Amino acid sequence: MNELQLFLPCAAGVEDYLADEAHRLTGLAGPDLLVSRGGVTLRSSWRDAMRLNLHSRLAQRVLVQLSHTPYRGEDDLYQAASAVAWEIWFTTKQNFKVEVTSQHSPLKSLNFAALKIKDAVADRFRNKSGVRPDVNTQWPDARIYAHLTADMATLYIDTSGEPLFKRGWREDKGDAPLKETLAAAMIAASGWKADTPLYDPCCGSGTIAIEAAQVACNIAAGSLRRFGFEKLLPCQPHVWDALKAEARAAQRAPAAPVFGSDVAFRMVDFAQRNAQRAGVEAAIEFRGGDALQRMPPSELPGVMLVNPPYGERIETAGVAGRSQGGREKAQTEDGGDFFNQLAAHWKKNYPGWTAWVLTPDLKLPSRMRLKESRRVPMWNGPIECRLFRFDMVKGSARVTGSRGDKPDDAADRS
Repeated sequence: MNELQLFLPCAAGVEDYLADEAHRLTGLAGPDLLVSRGGVTLRSSWRDAMRLNLHSRLAQRVLVQLSHTPYRGEDDLYQAASAVAWEIWFTTKQNFKVEVTSQHSPLKSLNFAALKIKDAVADRFRNKSGVRPDVNTQWPDARIYAHLTADMATLYIDTSGEPLFKRGWREDKGDAPLKETLAAAMIAASGWKADTPLYDPCCGSGTIAIEAAQVACNIAAGSLRRFGFEKLLPCQPHVWDALKAEARAAQRAPAAPVFGSDVAFRMVDFAQRNAQRAGVEAAIEFRGGDALQRMPPSELPGVMLVNPPYGERIETAGVAGRSQGGREKAQTEDGGDFFNQLAAHWKKNYPGWTAWVLTPDLKLPSRMRLKESRRVPMWNGPIECRLFRFDMVKGSARVTGSRGDKPDDAADRS
């Protein structure tokens, strides 16, 4: 189990940040750590697979690649799955599930493809032992993934179980909550250092602030949850216990405070309860208050990370209005544009701060009458977004940045 090929899928736009994280966690580089579209591939060990599950904030899963073969039809998938030694991963007393994803696959039915792979797995066990494992589509002991391109089929066994964004602490949440992995990606893209104050003025149920506080306290992302690999045959409980003990021993007190506020006091209450479960209640200060009125929570300038309300979420800022054509527009109670007023408030009261704003509105800088110094492409599920950086200078709509600091996707700019 020391010569595994791992694949860490992630949201589009996060691949390079995930590669940096994987390098920090495993020490791998060069041909042993390759960035591809939609994820990162590593040549590594079973121990690293467990460590990545425990610590990664950006990966969606940790998959072990078991087969990579050409195919034309479902029978080829059956043959490929029949050749995999599934018996070294789980037993006939356990159950399993097969999931198939595709990109330009010529097959007409992914469900039929999954059925053929399932049959191959069951038949291999039956041929070897006379008994086959059961299928469980809800809570399987082993999860098998197949990814089909136009002519290649790749088979994986999943070591994560539930997706890694499910950290185990977010029980209270509002509408359209931000996934923990995307909040972590925003933090990584911003370059925030844990010795600098961080503030989310539209914190909702606290996802960004809690992720940042766990980073500041060096709390492992998966320290509160269970993983799929714990049910797989290669898992050695004493090795896993040692990794968890190592993670607990590395926790520390934060060097700088993290702040969050929201106009909805119900959300502030949710955030506080989530922070308590996440073990960072003492590292974050949550308060109620309108983002258009809150003054800087720290005497020292810091970083603001914001996933501002838009569309249905704009209720946290005021009321939801619609402009002609049905396009949603953020308005405050006095009928003004929320983002324009927010920018004016920041320019007046937050000199020296850096604001990072995640939004699907590519014209947000012009609406805020600010000039971004960076724009980072990022996807919030199926929604294409940009993470804009604004460097606040009092009384001016202009920004300051390092010379040569160019937007990440300059082609988008008009």
